[in-house]
Amino acid sequence: MVIEDKKNVSLNGTIQNLILENRNKLSISGVKDVLSFDDQVIIMETELGMLTVKGDNLKINRLSIDTSEVIVEGEINNLGYNDHSKKEADGGIFGKIFK
Repeated sequence: MVIEDKKNVSLNGTIQNLILENRNKLSISGVKDVLSFDDQVIIMETELGMLTVKGDNLKINRLSIDTSEVIVEGEINNLGYNDHSKKEADGGIFGKIFK
């Protein structure tokens, strides 16, 4: 079973692909940076926001800076985006404090 999620962002014409194969292999394009990782959580900055991958026995099998692609292998249980544009719009935590 293969699930593909393709989104177009009109701001800069970026296309980001997430391809999940049998919940064991995840291919991601449009990755800017891998911020942290261990065998249960990987946090990446992508063209569409912060992406968190959760699971068990996770490992980064491939990281290509030239093509902005990452391949994660392991038992993948959860994928979630944290929209960076929303954070910038509301001013983050300091914007909430000083409202």
